[in-house]
Amino acid sequence: MNRDKLLWKLQNIEGKGKTAVELYHEISSACVNEILSEKQKAPARCAYYFSVEYLMGRMFFNNLLALGILDEAREIFAAKGFDLNVFEEVEDAALGNGGLGRLAACYLDSAANLGYPLYGFGIRYKYGLFKQKFVGGEQVEEADDWLKVWGDPWSVRRSDEKIEVNFADMTVTAVPYDMPIYGRSVNILRLFQAEGSAEAEKISEYLYPADDCEEGKLLRIRQEYFFSAAAVGQLVQKYVKKYGKNFEHFPEFHVFQLNDTHAVFAVAEFLRLLTKEYRLTFPQAVEVAKKTFNYTNHTILPEALECWDIKLVEKILPEIAQILTRLHIFAGREWNICGYPKPEIAEMSIVRGGKFSMANVAVYISGHVNGVAEIHTKILEERLFAAAYRHFPEKFLNVTNGVTQRRWLLLCNEELAKFYDERLGTAWRDDLSLIRNINCGDAETLSAFSTIKAEKKRQLAAYIEKKEGVKLLPDAIYIAQVKRLHEYKRQFMTALAILRIYFDLKAGKLPDFTPTVFIFGAKAAGSYKRAKEIILFLNKIAERIANDEDVNARLQVVFVQNYDVSYAEKIVAGSDVSLQVSTAGFEASGTGNMKLMMNGAVTVGTMDGANIEIVEEAGKENNYIFGASVEEINALENTYDPITFAEEHPRIKRVTDTLTDGTFEDADGKLKDLASSLFKQTYNRADHYYVLYDLLPLVDALLKVNEEYKDKTLFTKKQLENATHSAFFSSDRAIQTYAEKIWGI
Repeated sequence: MNRDKLLWKLQNIEGKGKTAVELYHEISSACVNEILSEKQKAPARCAYYFSVEYLMGRMFFNNLLALGILDEAREIFAAKGFDLNVFEEVEDAALGNGGLGRLAACYLDSAANLGYPLYGFGIRYKYGLFKQKFVGGEQVEEADDWLKVWGDPWSVRRSDEKIEVNFADMTVTAVPYDMPIYGRSVNILRLFQAEGSAEAEKISEYLYPADDCEEGKLLRIRQEYFFSAAAVGQLVQKYVKKYGKNFEHFPEFHVFQLNDTHAVFAVAEFLRLLTKEYRLTFPQAVEVAKKTFNYTNHTILPEALECWDIKLVEKILPEIAQILTRLHIFAGREWNICGYPKPEIAEMSIVRGGKFSMANVAVYISGHVNGVAEIHTKILEERLFAAAYRHFPEKFLNVTNGVTQRRWLLLCNEELAKFYDERLGTAWRDDLSLIRNINCGDAETLSAFSTIKAEKKRQLAAYIEKKEGVKLLPDAIYIAQVKRLHEYKRQFMTALAILRIYFDLKAGKLPDFTPTVFIFGAKAAGSYKRAKEIILFLNKIAERIANDEDVNARLQVVFVQNYDVSYAEKIVAGSDVSLQVSTAGFEASGTGNMKLMMNGAVTVGTMDGANIEIVEEAGKENNYIFGASVEEINALENTYDPITFAEEHPRIKRVTDTLTDGTFEDADGKLKDLASSLFKQTYNRADHYYVLYDLLPLVDALLKVNEEYKDKTLFTKKQLENATHSAFFSSDRAIQTYAEKIWGI
């Protein structure tokens, strides 16, 4: 990329008389055109990432940073009387729900910056996940028309490369939009937009349509097949055009990574194309597929391990249903010949209870199956895919998640980046491990870091006041729990812990309490009733504390609205403490924990997901670990009685009673439903996620943080130790592992 030429183009953009939107398009288009003009020799072997989600965030500032012109661009347009910060109002491309989509974005960033040929495939949704606002404390969803105001100048429509995707009842045109990802190489994220009839266009309208009815399930199947078939179809077509119909060599040039089960229809489509269109035998096609596909598992939750009703697949994809059924028979014969026990064959089977197990398809066909944190991979091997691991242990490996330091440090925390530059030079930007050389015991270093943290907290407070109209308490500890709203992530437990602290403050039992602000950010899936109830409960607690003059100068709860990547950039840089309190064994890895750590937050968390590795890297003494371990949770499974447990612990019963005793208005019974989740069998057993069991240990951990924060030197050292030991959690390290151990690129 010719940097001087691009800066010259920006110098020659006329600013007078133009709207911010017009300037946004001119600047963005100049950058895209310069990036795409760079000629690259395509490597022989490329990796292709299949993901139904990509949470890219705002592209403008991140791309200008990647191009190395962000500061110069600010100066150029400041001289023209235009402040680039107005582009902070650009809508996020919220084409994802949480960690899964944000991880995909980080991996594309790291691959480009390291020069690995990794190309992404997904869906260009017309609407983002949804815009969230609170009305009476309750979540209300509004359509997120992310293209309406600012458009999408960072993507290029490729009408000449459109491809048809066939269903039993319709044919859909998949039109690709290419978003260049700039680094040492220029990689591409290709998102397909569904075009044709009104029904066809619904396929790329919304991410994750509600699947609590047949129509919703069919739409999800259509989405997953649509982008998988379009991607596979194009790659196979290009291969045949260049190399002919000998697919023996296909894996030499292509390696496919399935980002969870949403993309597993790609396996069936690949087998269909090779057998139906190119006349390979089924065994030959399976052999090629086994050398091409790999699978990342992100969860052990049953609802995310997709199993599609065979009749639904047959209804709109009869050929795909035939292929999956044939694969089920083929794999069963293979296992029978090998003499595997029948219970293990049943466990690994592709057809189970009238449904296709997409996870079992992925595990059978993939050359490598990876978990995303050490403990998660161990659970895959010992529990979720135990039979497959017993017979194919060589398939399984761990690749702990990572986050890109370019967005999550350089972009969101320029002050901390400058701090490293002054002490290490700039080499650390490409080799994050160098930040370990910072002397965390040096008084001047600690003072400089403390000043940065105070400034980022000031910036966060100003941002929240602007967005929410809420002033944060001055000189307070900022504790953040920002992530997707799910019961296993236990925002509910944090709510109860805050209530416990509130009652103790009110009673004068915490006379030396350091002012503390709890910051929440999360969206609950539109059909996830209980998650919405937890949001309501937290907002009721926030309101009660805000209106109580006995405590509101020392305790505050703020639930920010419409949490997204851009909000996250402010919160991770400005928080003192990272809350990572999932039930041990349920969080595969997490990435929010890494972003907060990278910016100097200490972790209050359970020994779950990547928290374990955070403690290994930064030291248990620099974090606050509490709660039951995986082994303890497993031992409790048949003996734990939450009703008895609450009765034996009055401090717990006092806060759970608030759900039913009128402490909070609850005319429509939403809080009573939350109480039921703790004490009654509903769709899960009572207190399925051990909220009450770990509640008081969480309170103790939070109070320990509160006490130790008083020693600013000690606490700042803990924060800096976390920041300088975060290098392992760079997505650069994760991508290098994929490239070397899985992809061979």
